[in-house]
Amino acid sequence: MKIVTISQMRKIEEECARIGLPSSVLMENAGKAVAEEVKNILNDFNWQKILFLIGPGNNGGDGLVAARYLHDWGLKVKLCFFGRRSPEDINLKLVRERNITCIEIREDKDLVELDEILLSTNIVIDALFGTGKSRPLSGSYVSVLEKVTKAKKETAALHIIALDLPSGVDADSGAEDPACLFADSTITLGFPKWGLFKFPGAERAGKITIADIGIPGQLAEQIMDELITEECVRLLLPKRSAQANKGSFGKVLVVAGSVNYIGAAYLACSGAMRVGAGLVTLATAASLQPILASKLTEVTYLPLNEANPGIISIDAARTIHQEINRYNVLLMGCGMGQNKSVIEFMKSILFDLGQELPSIVLDADALNSLAKIPGWWRQLADNVIITPHAGEMARLMEVSVDEVQSDRVSIAKKAAYDWHKTVVLKGAHTVVAAPDGRSKISSVTNPGLASAGTGDVLAGVIAALLAQGLSLYNAATLGVYLHGEAGEVVRKKLGDTGMIASDLLPMLPLVIKQLKEKV
Repeated sequence: MKIVTISQMRKIEEECARIGLPSSVLMENAGKAVAEEVKNILNDFNWQKILFLIGPGNNGGDGLVAARYLHDWGLKVKLCFFGRRSPEDINLKLVRERNITCIEIREDKDLVELDEILLSTNIVIDALFGTGKSRPLSGSYVSVLEKVTKAKKETAALHIIALDLPSGVDADSGAEDPACLFADSTITLGFPKWGLFKFPGAERAGKITIADIGIPGQLAEQIMDELITEECVRLLLPKRSAQANKGSFGKVLVVAGSVNYIGAAYLACSGAMRVGAGLVTLATAASLQPILASKLTEVTYLPLNEANPGIISIDAARTIHQEINRYNVLLMGCGMGQNKSVIEFMKSILFDLGQELPSIVLDADALNSLAKIPGWWRQLADNVIITPHAGEMARLMEVSVDEVQSDRVSIAKKAAYDWHKTVVLKGAHTVVAAPDGRSKISSVTNPGLASAGTGDVLAGVIAALLAQGLSLYNAATLGVYLHGEAGEVVRKKLGDTGMIASDLLPMLPLVIKQLKEKV
């Protein structure tokens, strides 16, 4: 599913008109699709009372169509109009013919009638501007939205639905107007807009669903940015033959752990095993091996020489050099620390072996080590996935964390292009970027995943998928999806407070099973 800018969406709509899909047809399709999505969102459809906030433009027109369908299906619908609509507006005429209750904001002194309607309303649908907002909200718009916000605070069950995107959110940048509603759900039309995945506006969108309004998919083929969806990742799942052996599913060498971060090695190895790697070997400081063996009974081990207890020595690189050709993928960095000997150890592996290395996933301390080396990307082969969070990306790019967070997608794409590496920029709406300009965005924003160790699990997941034959970009994409969905399963069971990284592990095969079972 492509993600579009306002400019791209307008060009697509112009092309639709050229091939015989005028705006009137798209509006009818959009309104009906919105009405159907509203039905899906609501638990008990029959007794709901819905208030539409109808703006003066196309977003308001979509709302009129949706209101008509919902009325015809038996719901109690009321409309609140902002500004005059043309008396020739066919959708306004169809609403008037049905005697649907309508109020004009300019005639509602002190918004008394609106207050009365809100007291008995279950759902408010924001159809004011959508992508049409070009200036700050003011006047009656602010007054009404403040009334709705107050009603939501007083009645938590009031469900707010935004049509296309919450009015007041910039469709391209995600900038927000202070009056913008916090929607519980956003039904976006045709293609999702960038503002739904960029903060602060993304926090206003709630759960996002995409309504098909009949736009031919080929009109967006040239757009290189996509949302990670269930449909696209199902096609990426590795095949598992009935006559397979452990070698069929790839071998992963995980170089991880130190005296202060023993758990990182456990989580990375477990993540790799839980998504189907045939063999996982943990290379870690020799004194840590007995500790980890009590928890990681399925992995094999490659104990490494130590500079100090629990700290890998630089001369341990020889052991990796001798064994590396037995593996399909090297995962390195999780919990290794920043001791000088560890940094030199990692440099020896990454830069001395060159093209002899298998595919690589670099996380955590491997990235912190690279950030200290000018031009590191020129010394490293291209068959590499890096998985930084915002702080690690800031160090790698020598910018501030705020700069990274201000435009995560552009930052990730620039890094992937400049460094010729596949980049996974972790966080709310994780970004996967390829050197050729493609990007994929996760729909998941789960505060439960903002805890220590969840990134180690993700690194292990991606490494295992890479070992099973997926390309760098596809392994990163599928890994991000599985990790995010595992987090969503845990959130449904436990909530997002107190979720820990190991909670994700048993959910990973469950998410894969569910993907395989859906058709």
